[in-house]
Amino acid sequence: QVQLVESGGGLVQPGGSLRLSCAASGSIFRINAMGWYRQAPGKERELVAAINNGGSTKYADSVKGRFTISRDSAKNTAYLQMNSLKPEDTAVYYCAGDWSGSLRPNNYWGQGTQVTVSS
Repeated sequence: QVQLVESGGGLVQPGGSLRLSCAASGSIFRINAMGWYRQAPGKERELVAAINNGGSTKYADSVKGRFTISRDSAKNTAYLQMNSLKPEDTAVYYCAGDWSGSLRPNNYWGQGTQVTVSS
């Protein structure tokens, strides 16, 4: 069993920054990729960024150049550094893990953390 717990969400002004964290526990040897999805009200959940054990990454076009995903294997934690935030980045952000190493991880999910970008 794998547990993923997100933290770091909150309210930020446009142009500001936030860093989300996702701590993994349990059978962490099963996790070969981690990622972040987001879901805004009335919209489908979309992949924001993902990283696998080989260091390969994938980003949504809308966040390229502004968001950076990273992973600290020693701490079993993934991070999403979000800079130059825009109101359209407002959503619930979900951490996901995958046993296969897919850059669209979807085997394990966190509970989500709210990010609100507003003045």
